[in-house]
Amino acid sequence: MAKTPTPADEEQGLGEAGAQLSTAPVESPEGGPPGSVPSMGVIGWARWFWRQLTSMRVALILLFLLSLAAIPGSLVPQTSVDAVKVEDWQKAHPTVTPIYEKLQLFHVYSSVWFSAIYILLFISLIGCIVPRTWQFVGQLRGRPPGAPRRLTRLPAYTTWRTEAAPEEVLAAARKVLRGKRFRTEAADGSVAAEKGYLREAGNLLFHISLIVMLVAFATGQLFKAEGSKLIVEGDGFSNTMSQYDDFRPGTLFDQNNLQPFSFDLNGFDSSYERTGPERGTPRVFRAHVTYYDGTDGKPRETTIEVNKPLETGGSKVYLQGHGYAPVVTVRDGQGNIAYKGAVASLPVDGQNLTESTILKVPDYRDKDGEPDQIGFQGNFVPTLDLKTGTMMSQFPALDSPALVLTAYHGSLGMDSGLAQSVYKLDTTKMTQFKDKDGKPYAELLRVGQTMKLPNGAGSLTFDSIKTWATFQVSHQPGNGTALAGAVGALLGLAGSLFIQRRRVWVRAAADEHGRTVVELGGLGRSESAKLPEELGDLALALQPHAMPVPEEPEPGLDPSDPADPADPSEGARA
Repeated sequence: MAKTPTPADEEQGLGEAGAQLSTAPVESPEGGPPGSVPSMGVIGWARWFWRQLTSMRVALILLFLLSLAAIPGSLVPQTSVDAVKVEDWQKAHPTVTPIYEKLQLFHVYSSVWFSAIYILLFISLIGCIVPRTWQFVGQLRGRPPGAPRRLTRLPAYTTWRTEAAPEEVLAAARKVLRGKRFRTEAADGSVAAEKGYLREAGNLLFHISLIVMLVAFATGQLFKAEGSKLIVEGDGFSNTMSQYDDFRPGTLFDQNNLQPFSFDLNGFDSSYERTGPERGTPRVFRAHVTYYDGTDGKPRETTIEVNKPLETGGSKVYLQGHGYAPVVTVRDGQGNIAYKGAVASLPVDGQNLTESTILKVPDYRDKDGEPDQIGFQGNFVPTLDLKTGTMMSQFPALDSPALVLTAYHGSLGMDSGLAQSVYKLDTTKMTQFKDKDGKPYAELLRVGQTMKLPNGAGSLTFDSIKTWATFQVSHQPGNGTALAGAVGALLGLAGSLFIQRRRVWVRAAADEHGRTVVELGGLGRSESAKLPEELGDLALALQPHAMPVPEEPEPGLDPSDPADPADPSEGARA
């Protein structure tokens, strides 16, 4: 008959049958029965601290703190990512900069406090997993416990009577349970069955995957290498330290580990939206390159696009930016060519590609043949405003390109031995060329036009326009491991959420009338509507081998009562 457990029944223990259905550790003081308090000496405090650190509650708190600690790293510029941006931010915020430096907010991921949280989380997860793993192995090696004395106390229960012998019922029950992938054990007129071990396996897989991800992230930060390079159309790059414009290695990265490869920029395709609210938005952004694997690799042609990097030499080459490089020819006062080539101009307007152009010519002679140095500074616009002539580009494509420059002569500061940027012109020791009216001399040039400096000091010819592209070369050794850890964590989480650990017992014994009383009881780790349904399915599968028979009506019981006590599904759903 159906039996719904009362709160009083649930408060009473179910013995070994109601033992833990998970690998969560039982917290009880050592050295005495539950409720006793151990002496809190040094060893006691150490044990207490270790228990707190390796508890799942503290592990979740540390994981939450780690996510909070990562927020400043995304809001505050990081030295490891862009040192120039950090310097500009510090100049713009001089008041809070000292505070941020003391809090190590400009290098969050290598700070003491972030590393402390990271290491504690790592230790906590290991301390949680190791004992639970051994306990889970013990559960796998063990056998399902015997049936409780009173199956009626279980959350799911059903019973009926049959003419089949108890041995036949138990044999059939064992066969049915094994057919449904239960692990069974027969003893003392009953069959014990257990199922759902993948729940705890998923639990352990989830936490092990978290450790794998932590190790992968740490490996990536310690052994990573990232650098960027601006390449003008027709030029190339070789994976050596001297070729990078900037290089950001991990703490333990060895430059000898740079894998040899190279590539040349053959051309660049770009197109932009011409009309509508998205006017100027890039539609095509594609770099055509020829790359070489190793020192003697065969040339291979490919295309690099945004989010479609080139993978070679254990690194990924990402396309980051694009711009223009005016090709100029500079002649000195003697008429000799002092410089000829492309001048990469850096965008100052990210929308329409208004660019700043800087050119330094250290080997120069004036009209008298005396050594001198000269520098040019100005702007390049791919689309000039034809109505106003304003040197702000109206569109990023080369619709009406123009170059406006002014020139300086004097000392470029390149003989001091100090490194300086090729994209900045220091004019503190230079004199600007002026026209005959004494005004600063500047001239707007179209392709093919020449700028003649005053007093026969030389000239600059605007020959043509090339394109350039910036690439980021990234070597992240832990990416594959981190991906495997993330996939494992998702699989483990799915297993721990959707698989239920449960136990089922079948008991068969003869009553005083010679009939066999069949009892089925089920116990899950947590209350679930699926457990009674599963027990009902098991009862229905067992009925062909143990056909129910009507029970003798008790005195005073109406035989026309529609409730059928022999219906196992009614009892299982109670």
